[in-house]
Amino acid sequence: MAITREEAIALFNRLADAVNRQDAATILSFYAEDATVISPAFSEMHGKEAIAASWERMFTTFPDWTVGSVDVMVDGDRILAIAFNSFTDNNGWFGLPATGERVTYRNLLLLTLQDGKVVREERMYDISAVTGLLEKVRLEQELKTAAQVQSSLLSRAVRNGIYYEAIGDSAPCRTIGGDFFEFVQLPSGGLAVAIGDVAGKGPSAALLASMLQGMLAVEAQDETNPAAVMSRLNRALLARRLVARFASLVYAVLAPDGRFIYCNAGHNSPILFTGDRVVRLETGGPVVGGLPEASYEEECLQLQNEDMVVLFTDGVTEARNSEGEEFGDERLISCLERSRSESAQAMVKNALQAVHGFFGDTQPADDITVAVIRFVNKG
Repeated sequence: MAITREEAIALFNRLADAVNRQDAATILSFYAEDATVISPAFSEMHGKEAIAASWERMFTTFPDWTVGSVDVMVDGDRILAIAFNSFTDNNGWFGLPATGERVTYRNLLLLTLQDGKVVREERMYDISAVTGLLEKVRLEQELKTAAQVQSSLLSRAVRNGIYYEAIGDSAPCRTIGGDFFEFVQLPSGGLAVAIGDVAGKGPSAALLASMLQGMLAVEAQDETNPAAVMSRLNRALLARRLVARFASLVYAVLAPDGRFIYCNAGHNSPILFTGDRVVRLETGGPVVGGLPEASYEEECLQLQNEDMVVLFTDGVTEARNSEGEEFGDERLISCLERSRSESAQAMVKNALQAVHGFFGDTQPADDITVAVIRFVNKG
């Protein structure tokens, strides 16, 4: 006897309600004594006893498992129900480790009725899609953890010394990024400063960025000149034969007397605000990790009281708005000049706000990092 679509909808809604209440007795009342259920999770089951055991296992494994109807179609005595199942993955599924997250997936149920009872039920869903979803949730969790680790590895955001004020901030375009900045207090009393941008994005770039930070922290303790540090970093990256091995980098040392020695390895030229002048710091060489015979130069500048050096990555100047227009160096310099009378912290904040305001709702294509060092001569 054919069933109408209205009757099928009512039947499925009653079944879904019983499932959501975990009412095993009511659920079993929908099945014939010799019913067969075919499920990707439980294989093939025959008879009410096996079906009851499968529902009990489902409710035990996923106590908050629920089903919601999307659509119902009818063909004679058969019902095709398209539903969304949802559960919290606390115990793992399909051999995957538990994620602890809420997971929702689509499920197709093909019910064959006889005398108003389900005699055959086929549960169909794409196992690869479900496992892919679980794997995606797990990966997102791992990326969040990686982002927390990367954030903790970034140099302390604000450092204030007797003769300097330093601050940096970074916003990755993905969960984790390839930008980094570093402030290292040297045994001599000087301050080592670095900012870098690893080629590429995602986990590989983030790992190389973290590795470079660690290498710089070690190199800084030797207090050798920035050009020599850059040469050693270049050789070290080449020796490791990494796939994502290129990085632009600025490494500098600020001495208590205001001497500022820097080396720029293929990075955006930092901006020095000194008196009424704006100077770009370009001396250095190519990116590290690229050329075995690369050579690097350094420049020594004498900073005056209240002089500031602003370091940034290309995610700042190359940020684009919805019309494809770049933020550019001129906008950055103009924004920084308006903030010169404020603290280094305010300069970084204003610069990042200006960039984010420029691209608006457009998704940034690259990491955005800014660091500012202000020299304070109290003598």
